[in-house]
Amino acid sequence: MSIEVLEPRLADVGGIPIARLLPNKGKQPIGAWCFLDHAGPADFAGDELGMQVGIHPHTNLQTFTWMLAGEILHKDSLGNEKVITRNKVNLMTAGTGLTQGISHTEQSVFPQSGGSAEAERSLHAVQLWIALPSNQQIERSFHHYPELPSWTENDVELTLTTGTYHMASGKRFTAPTLQYSKLVGIDVHFLQDAEITLTLQSGFEYGILVVVGELDFAGRHVQQDELIRFADIDLSPQHSIQISAKKGTRIMFLGGEPLARKVLLWWNFVADNKAEIEQSILDWNHHHPRFGTVDSEMKRLIAPPLPDGFKA
Repeated sequence: MSIEVLEPRLADVGGIPIARLLPNKGKQPIGAWCFLDHAGPADFAGDELGMQVGIHPHTNLQTFTWMLAGEILHKDSLGNEKVITRNKVNLMTAGTGLTQGISHTEQSVFPQSGGSAEAERSLHAVQLWIALPSNQQIERSFHHYPELPSWTENDVELTLTTGTYHMASGKRFTAPTLQYSKLVGIDVHFLQDAEITLTLQSGFEYGILVVVGELDFAGRHVQQDELIRFADIDLSPQHSIQISAKKGTRIMFLGGEPLARKVLLWWNFVADNKAEIEQSILDWNHHHPRFGTVDSEMKRLIAPPLPDGFKA
């Protein structure tokens, strides 16, 4: 088994710390997980608006938002309007091909601005993209998942955000989350100092994002905002790894079947060839109807051109 620890690219966007782990120094996705941002944690003063992401498009991907704290209002070009709250998943599918696409906005909401009465003036989330298989005709959609499988094992709380997971005991959990590739995603929260055994599936690539705290894995000490990436796993039908961490540590455990194609990413677009990205840039900036419209007064963002050195 080959193991890498990837360092994040750090940024501050409107007072929100962002740690980007994928894409990372030319590394390919983990399964179909092709983009990974850890947003926050951030606290907002009474005069601050929090996250404010204007109208922007996506192609050939699913956006996957896992909320840890705060509330975000999602609006999209299909007419969906939904507030995502703690321990919920929003999943938006952009569709595949040059006739498909979607646009949306994301903004923090508080009790006085459309959030729940319990909405905190904070934000903490893991935001991911899932590359869609380009050989399938996939339509646009949006799904909100308020109920996900959750269980406690050895003082560790686990929530299955997507996929199917087999415990070492043989018990199986399946999340309702829409999938077009075989993936798994588990939020792992250490309620006490503990060690947890996580089972692996043969043929999958895996990653572990340290969201809060730090952990020990395979003889390595890994800090918050670092991503462990491991593959080349020679397994029997079921195998496992052990992770030990202190109370309060929280990780995101991700896995999936390796993609059979290269994934290109630029701005908010995913494709498997440069020409399709160039066409999507033109279509978005010229208001092509494939991206629809969003019922929002937020600013419409402009797609930047591909840089001269963009590698296909």
